[in-house]
Amino acid sequence: MTISNRLRAAALAACLVALSGCGPKVDSRQEEQKLMETSRAWSRAAQGGDVDATLAYWSDDAVVIQPGQEVARGREPQRRMIEGMKKLPGFSISWEPLEARISDGGDMGYLIERTTLKMNGPDGKPVTQYYRAVTIWRKQADGSWKNVVDISNAGPAAPPTPQARG
Repeated sequence: MTISNRLRAAALAACLVALSGCGPKVDSRQEEQKLMETSRAWSRAAQGGDVDATLAYWSDDAVVIQPGQEVARGREPQRRMIEGMKKLPGFSISWEPLEARISDGGDMGYLIERTTLKMNGPDGKPVTQYYRAVTIWRKQADGSWKNVVDISNAGPAAPPTPQARG
């Protein structure tokens, strides 16, 4: 191989390496909004009480970690968790995403969320609890998002004010 051919081969190799990183550009803002809207739709499904619609937002291999409960890994433990919660007198749940981030590759994202849980206390009176949550999402081949990790912990006694969100 001549020097000229070696230079051409090296230049071609450099171009191929450079082009391999030139996938489609991810519109992070658009994907963050899409992810937040997906979470809001999921909250509406949970509020509506449809167990199957609620389960559909988790991936088949999702892990759910909630305070005071066993880790729910997979559909059946998640179904039992939802059905058990629905049986609690006065039960309702809703959440709102506060912020979203999308990976550089656009295939993973996470949300910081605020959850409101209502149920009747031991005395039969309504009790409201607030939780903070982190949810991790994976983009599917069809462009939709599925939750893969859902973890929350007890929050303050009252919802945070907009200034406290930082």
